[in-house]
Amino acid sequence: MILKASQRAGGTQLALHLLKTDENEHVEIHEISGFMSDTPMDAFNETYAISRGTKCRQYLFSLILSPPENESVPVEVFEKAVSAIENKLGLSGQPRVIVFHEKEGRRHAHCVWSRIDVEKMKAINLPHFKLKLRDISRELYLEHGWQMPRGLVNSEERNPLNFTQAEWQQAKRIKQDPRAIKEAFQDCWAISDSRAAFASALEERGYYLAKGDRRGFVAVDWRGEVYPISRWVGIKTKEVKSKLGNLENLPSVEETKRKFAAQFTEKLRHFADDAFATHEKAEQSINVRRQSLAENHQHQRAQLKQSHATRWIQETKARSALLPTGLKALWFRVTGKYKQIKKLNELEALQCKSRDQSERQTLIDKQVRERRRIQHDIRLLRHQHGITIKKLNRDIGSYLKLSPDRQVNALNRAAMENTGRRRGKWRSRDFS
Repeated sequence: MILKASQRAGGTQLALHLLKTDENEHVEIHEISGFMSDTPMDAFNETYAISRGTKCRQYLFSLILSPPENESVPVEVFEKAVSAIENKLGLSGQPRVIVFHEKEGRRHAHCVWSRIDVEKMKAINLPHFKLKLRDISRELYLEHGWQMPRGLVNSEERNPLNFTQAEWQQAKRIKQDPRAIKEAFQDCWAISDSRAAFASALEERGYYLAKGDRRGFVAVDWRGEVYPISRWVGIKTKEVKSKLGNLENLPSVEETKRKFAAQFTEKLRHFADDAFATHEKAEQSINVRRQSLAENHQHQRAQLKQSHATRWIQETKARSALLPTGLKALWFRVTGKYKQIKKLNELEALQCKSRDQSERQTLIDKQVRERRRIQHDIRLLRHQHGITIKKLNRDIGSYLKLSPDRQVNALNRAAMENTGRRRGKWRSRDFS
């Protein structure tokens, strides 16, 4: 189970994120304990109010627990992991909120603690929490027999294509796979030994090297999107400057965008739009399936919850009926039978609760498997779109290197090739 955590403030923003239903197909508030409040928003505001009596600014400790993608992990495993983390970090007994999220066929949990010790009125120090969480994560993989990621076995073997939140958000905005973008930049960097070679390799993929607004090296694509080189290659700024030299003689971002705008004709834009139109049409179709399935799953869970509530009331009444009243109750207390019946009722209540949890977990596992089948189709669609975009970038990069006369001839030839084909179907075009 991958564990990612941070000390933070911004309780309102965090509560809104935890309760987001537009990005998550299922959101379940599993536990709110140690607070006077009964909602995440109010609980975090309560913690903030208490923190004002201390010097602490990052009054929350937020943790994401992400199990392996294809594993079915019961709630009890998450709860046990949370307890182990509390003991390791010194957060035992602190108020906490646990929320479960489900999206893209995966189920993960968020746990947020208050860092404020109300008895001492100071924040609990969490030294080296990332290293401690890494150790717990390894123990969880070994305990449950899950396949451990190579980066967790050895930090030097981390996947170089892993992306940050900023990279993911940028890729999401332009509807591309962040790993594919990062792979393109890393390939260009690996095969280049100078700035000229690097710039040429980028241009072959539809990117132009430019000078960023903050005096750093960036790349600009034909959409006008800006990519910081150090971030997307995954190296330090110092290494970029060492290989690429100074920024002189490089055009600015705005100059590069104007250059693209001058060369990017309506006909060329039409070819690019076709590629995205085909993907969007297929994406809309699969999103309808996904939304329909999510609504059906939510309905099934609501029905099961209502069924459990009704049965629990009936069983509670039946157990209460076993307890005598009046003089008979007094006699049962004297003889000790009352205590025996009460203990049996408590044991039966625990068994019924465990049964309900098991039934709910069985339903969740079944629904997650159904959702993963759709996710397989979504990934296949994204993969096909990634290949299309890679070809499109290369074709546009080749086109922009041509002289104006050859550009016109290339566009006319591509238009003729497109005649008779179904509108919106993109095929790689040779603009050389």
